[in-house]
Amino acid sequence: MSTAAIKTVNLTATRDPQAVLNAVAPHITELTTNIFDSGMSLWDREVALLLRDSTMVRDMAERILGNAVMYVMGSIENPNVHLGVGKLVDIGVHQLILDTPVWWGMCRLYNGGAFKHHAPFIERRSDGLCLRTGDFLRSEGWAIDEELWAIDGANCSPCDDKVPDSH
Repeated sequence: MSTAAIKTVNLTATRDPQAVLNAVAPHITELTTNIFDSGMSLWDREVALLLRDSTMVRDMAERILGNAVMYVMGSIENPNVHLGVGKLVDIGVHQLILDTPVWWGMCRLYNGGAFKHHAPFIERRSDGLCLRTGDFLRSEGWAIDEELWAIDGANCSPCDDKVPDSH
C-alpha cells in the first residue's frame, strides 16, 4: 500500500516524542511498581533500558527512542498506511513493545485501547520503505532524525504489510 493513502487526524497535541511517551504514564495499569518504582519518567526509563541492553551512548539511545515513538505514532495515526523502520530505529520500537505495561498504555491512550500487533517477517525488505517512511513521518510534522532513517536506506526491517492490524 502506498504511503500516499488517506491520513487520520493527529492524536497528539504535540510532535515531541518525549512528551508523547511521558503522557502514557496515567494509562499504565499493569505492573505499576515495576514501572514507577525508580521515580523516572517513562522517557528516562526506556532510555535506561536501551542503555542496559544495547551498546550505545545516551544521545544515541534518545535519538533511537525518539524516532521509534514517531514511527509508532505514525502507524497508529495512519492505520491504512504501510510504514517500516530500519535496524536502528527498530531497536527502539522493540524496546517499547518489550516493556509491555508501557506498550499497553500506549495502545490504551493512542490506539483506542486496541492492541497494536508486531509480527515481522523473517526476510528484510529492500524496496525503500524505510526512506519512504521517514519522508512520510516528516510530512506528518515529526522532526525525524535524517541520519537514522538514511542509515538503512532501502534495507527495511521485515514489517508486516497487513495494515491496519500490525506495523
